[in-house]
Amino acid sequence: MSNFFGFAVLLLFAGGTVGGMIALSQWLGPRRRGAVHDMPFESGKIPREIMRGLFSVKFFLVALLFILFDVELIFLFPWAVVFRELGLGGFISMLIFLAVVLAGLFYSIKKGALEWK
Repeated sequence: MSNFFGFAVLLLFAGGTVGGMIALSQWLGPRRRGAVHDMPFESGKIPREIMRGLFSVKFFLVALLFILFDVELIFLFPWAVVFRELGLGGFISMLIFLAVVLAGLFYSIKKGALEWK
């Protein structure tokens, strides 16, 4: 049970921070409502039409790859903390994990997912 005490404190601190930020934004945020305040703002001009911005698919692909590799590499930190306790088996399993991550990176480079042509 004592192993989860730090995690529980972390969850309480994170939840308190989120709740505090929401309460602070409600307390300090603007309270004006009306037809003028609910309209989208575009350089001080009244918008004539709703513009739909077109983004390249490459933008979303690079963002997705960044999130994918970022989340995968987050697993390196807990592994580094308990590296000595895992022994040779833990080292080999992390080498396999890194090989899979690198294979995915090289595959995405080979397919041209990171090129901005």
